[in-house]
Amino acid sequence: MSEKLNYKLDAFEGPLDLLLFLIQKHKLNICDINISELLEQYTESIKDIENIDDLDGAAEFLEMAARLVYIKTAMLLPRYDDEGEKLRQELQGELIEYQACKQVAAELRSKFCGNSIFSRDPMPIEADNTYTRIHPTEDILRAYLSALGRKQRKLPPPVEAFSGVVHKKLISVPSRAIILLKRLYRRTKLRWNELFAGSTRSESVAMFLAVLELIKNGRINVGDDNTVELNKEAKRKKKKEGDETAAGTV
Repeated sequence: MSEKLNYKLDAFEGPLDLLLFLIQKHKLNICDINISELLEQYTESIKDIENIDDLDGAAEFLEMAARLVYIKTAMLLPRYDDEGEKLRQELQGELIEYQACKQVAAELRSKFCGNSIFSRDPMPIEADNTYTRIHPTEDILRAYLSALGRKQRKLPPPVEAFSGVVHKKLISVPSRAIILLKRLYRRTKLRWNELFAGSTRSESVAMFLAVLELIKNGRINVGDDNTVELNKEAKRKKKKEGDETAAGTV
């Protein structure tokens, strides 16, 4: 019974896998392959294959052998030297890419958890703080006007806002108390509404506070008939002080 071709060639998954094995075994530079040496090793690896029953399965290995022969021939002929170098670089690129794929496949195999689930170790992700959103011009205008309004609300009030308060004459409670006592010394009794006649709001407030302060100190009394008069004791004291002053003058 004839022996069937094992086109894995001892578990090699295609010609690129065999070439990569030969490069690693003989410590060749994958970035600067010696085509003559690699061709010799490759043909040596496949020459023992006989009685090939499945040409479709072996076609890939035989095609690679023909490719290596053509590259070597092109590099030996000066006329095709540039073409041979280009073909050699293409083969090197395929081998480098295939090597990277094998490394990734081996890493994925080690992380295989079953049921087609792969996992990897957590990787640090650098935060990207670049603002990439694109805003319509109307939104930018509204945001600007809103920010401008907030800024104006935080500003102190203008001077004109205090003009009605700062520019008015300040009325003190003691001055209203003195005025009230002088009027009571002259007239003895005043009606309640006479105290505030012709007064501004500030003068009325000051006069009211002065009345309360004088009542507290016992200087004046407020009658049931809505009149204000001097306290009798305060009136006698004032008369006595006046008499003493007059006697001293004589």
